[in-house]
Amino acid sequence: MTLPYEEYLAEILIDEETLQKRIRELGQQISKDYEGVDDLLLVCILRGGVVFLTDLMRQITVPHEIDFLAVSSYGKGVREASGRVRIDHDLMSEATGKHVLIIEDIIDSGYTLRFVMDVMMARRPASLKLCTLLDKPSRRTIHIPIDYVGFTIEDKFVFGYGLDLDDKYRNLPFVGVVRLDALPQH
Repeated sequence: MTLPYEEYLAEILIDEETLQKRIRELGQQISKDYEGVDDLLLVCILRGGVVFLTDLMRQITVPHEIDFLAVSSYGKGVREASGRVRIDHDLMSEATGKHVLIIEDIIDSGYTLRFVMDVMMARRPASLKLCTLLDKPSRRTIHIPIDYVGFTIEDKFVFGYGLDLDDKYRNLPFVGVVRLDALPQH
């Protein structure tokens, strides 16, 4: 029996065991770096970052709060090409004076995260850092300082583990590469 996602899967790029091992390591490093801090706020970028946040926060041993920020890019052409970003859902928590750690699923061009970092800096946090599961530096068009990186990957179209393929398959326990020839032609 073929599972629904298998027709789109070219390869498993990062398997479940490798993902969980690296997330444990990130959690340990973040816990060490924020030791003694009692006002850590993890800000998850929706929707892709939710799975990563859920596993990562269980590995962080220092007290922390969580909140969510949804942003979208808009304009003509390829996603993020315009560099125009808007907030679709803002934080419910106050970030001022807190140590803010942004949790993201993947950093590509950098436009969206540059916007998020600027918005968060304007709220005057005690500190602001960025943690991403996946980093695609070959696609970067704007510099973004990344403090914690799960995996650096090549420029491949990926899905699973929070990353969607047409809003589906976020629930997969691994990161897979999409078979481009299996996608419907638009």
